Amino acid sequence: MTTPLRTALRGSTSLTVLAGVMAGLLLVGVVGLFADDRTVGGDPSWLKPTKFALSFVFYALTLAWLLAHLRRGRRTARLAGAVIAVTAVLEVGIIVFQAARGRASHFNEATPLDELLWRSMGALIVVLWLATAVITVLLWRDGMPDRAGTWAVRLGLVVLLAGLLQGLTMVAPTPAQAELDDRGLGTTLGAHAVGVPDGGPGMPVTGWSTTGGDLRVGHFVGIHGLQAVLLFAMLLPLVVRDDARRTRLVIVFAFAYGGLLVLVTWQALRGQPLIAPDATTLAALAALVVATAVAAAISWLRPVPPAA
Repeated sequence: MTTPLRTALRGSTSLTVLAGVMAGLLLVGVVGLFADDRTVGGDPSWLKPTKFALSFVFYALTLAWLLAHLRRGRRTARLAGAVIAVTAVLEVGIIVFQAARGRASHFNEATPLDELLWRSMGALIVVLWLATAVITVLLWRDGMPDRAGTWAVRLGLVVLLAGLLQGLTMVAPTPAQAELDDRGLGTTLGAHAVGVPDGGPGMPVTGWSTTGGDLRVGHFVGIHGLQAVLLFAMLLPLVVRDDARRTRLVIVFAFAYGGLLVLVTWQALRGQPLIAPDATTLAALAALVVATAVAAAISWLRPVPPAA
């Protein structure tokens, strides 16, 4: 057993087991992609379970590894980890069940069963968010052995929570859906795409729309923000020796990453594909890059306080 995995197991058995279950499901999903030629909403039936499984592997292992560094509140952390594990299994279980039936798991209210499953997923994700928020409070209080790592965890978790909340932008019905629902004819409430129907032309692997906005972009950026900020903090010591500068640069990176989350979500809400930004989006991206570069330069050039 590798050291990081042993650390994760010490931090949360529930979350580590969840990662193992999702890794097994990932293999099942990959087989399904090749063995099952059915599609749901224009995507292969097993694409969504595969993507969710992969995402939860990283999500669970990262949280479990971080919880091993807690000095206080371990009992609460174990309980929160168990809640996340149970809700994740139920959430992904519904997605797998619907994939096996060749039915859409998200936004689907075509039948009473479909509606029940979709609304259950909504309740489960709220519970998962609250349990993650509890872990965020615990880790914010205890932090990590060094200041840069502490701020990477704190701000990365905030970005993660924001990314989970960003998913709420997808559940609101489109005007056409609302009209059909008022007439009792609605079968779908909510959508990934903005300005175009779900299931249209999409990017390879991700399936993100290439003809309209896609809210899954921001959701993806947000829920993997914790890993991104942690990775940056882990690589930084290779080029920056003193902890004060590393801490400042981690904070700059975290805020820049949060700005990216806002930017791609704003782009999608304007009905614009990720790969076809207009001049306004490019100008906003340029402003974000310049602001990040200036903040990084200030963080680097600012004198380092003498060691106590």
